[in-house]
Amino acid sequence: MSEHRAWLLIDDDDAFLQVLQRSLSRQGIESRLARSHQEAREALGAGNVHRCVLDLNLAGESGLQLLPELLDLSPDLEVLVLTGYGSIATAVEAMRRGAVNYLCKPVTVNQLLAGFEPLDGVPDLRNAPPSVEEMEWEHIQRILNDNNGNVSATARALNMHRRTLQRKLQKHSRWRQ
Repeated sequence: MSEHRAWLLIDDDDAFLQVLQRSLSRQGIESRLARSHQEAREALGAGNVHRCVLDLNLAGESGLQLLPELLDLSPDLEVLVLTGYGSIATAVEAMRRGAVNYLCKPVTVNQLLAGFEPLDGVPDLRNAPPSVEEMEWEHIQRILNDNNGNVSATARALNMHRRTLQRKLQKHSRWRQ
């Protein structure tokens, strides 16, 4: 087996995958692309992959469900979870399931590369308590995670109209960045 090992990029957004692959290529990093759970398992089965960037939401499939499967297939794989809908609940769950890090989109290639490196020093923690809006976001994300990303089931659990929940998710995804 060669010393050169590839990254596996898993996301259902083809344009994002292409841009990320080109950016990593400029850094001398070879990558393979997967757009679904099945494609990810096949790409990992081909071997010679040591790092993985996994999107949290894969066209209705949960990246959190795929994460332990990937680690079962390749126990030494370093998986970084990437999402447009970041929350503490999903970050904790991703780490619990074996991710080495959790980042919110958009990210630069340098941030992505740094996401695989150990932290230097003490993390910068904020002193202020979360706002009511942030607490609501965290609660929605926890219930969304409990329902495996299913927006309809989450809306029912929150006793909220589905469209209202979708608007909150869209609004907060911009707010989190």
